[in-house]
Order: sequence, then structure tokens, then C-alpha cells
Amino acid sequence: MVSMDKNNLDEELSLKLFVVLNRALESIKKRVLEDIGRLGLNPTEFAVLELIYSKGEQPIQKIGEKVLIASSSITYVVDKLEKKNLLKRKPCPKDRRVTYATITPEGTELMDEVFPKHKLALTEICAGLDTNEKKVMIEQLKKLGYYAKNL
Repeated sequence: MVSMDKNNLDEELSLKLFVVLNRALESIKKRVLEDIGRLGLNPTEFAVLELIYSKGEQPIQKIGEKVLIASSSITYVVDKLEKKNLLKRKPCPKDRRVTYATITPEGTELMDEVFPKHKLALTEICAGLDTNEKKVMIEQLKKLGYYAKNL
């Protein structure tokens, strides 16, 4: 009978964890979307621009997996950022099948201005946790994510 109670408690806690994680994520996403929206970019555009700003030019074919968006959407997003003169395409000199997305001076200027503000907004959003709690939560969420991914 004890193991049944333990199983029931584990099931209830798993359900509660799922609900709490989803609610927390929705609250955080809402605040981040408000912050990014003020920049005149949608979240996908910002994610792509931030990746290239932070990591340097990227093969367009690899961007989707790095910012967790469908590869079918990447061309559209890069096109929009290119029209805004924030990114440009650059052919790979060694492999004609590969095209890189690289940030323009205008894109760098924009990110130099807005990225520190974005980091500050994220710091404010996460201010409900102290530094140690953030470290512990990062490790726990990684553990949960890796386990769920490999089921």
C-alpha cells in the first residue's frame, strides 16, 4: 500500500510540475515578447539576429536547429531581416551549396543598442530567483529536458 501512495504522489507531483512549468514559461514568454515587440522585430527575427550577433555568421541551413524554429521558416525570416538591412547572405567560398547569414553594420548597430536592454529585461524577469537558485534551476531543467528528450 505504501508504494501505491508513493506512486500516486509521484504522479500528482509530475502533473503539478508540468502545470507550474507551463505557467511560468507563459509568464516569462509574455514579458519577453513585450520587450522584443518594442524593437519592431518578431521573436523569431530577434532570435536569428541575436544568434548571428552573438556567434557570428551562420550557415542558413543550420540556423533553425540553433534557435528552435522550423527549417522551412528560416528562408522567410532571413528574407525579412535582409529587407530590413539587418542581415545579408554570403556564399561559402568552399561549398557553393552553403550560404551564410551574416549581420550587417546596421544589424550590429541595432543589437549594440538593444541587446544590453534585452539582457536587463531578462534579468528583471528572473529577479524572483537569486543567483544560486538560478544555477540549481538551470541544472534541474537541463536534467529534466535531457531525460524527456531521450525517452
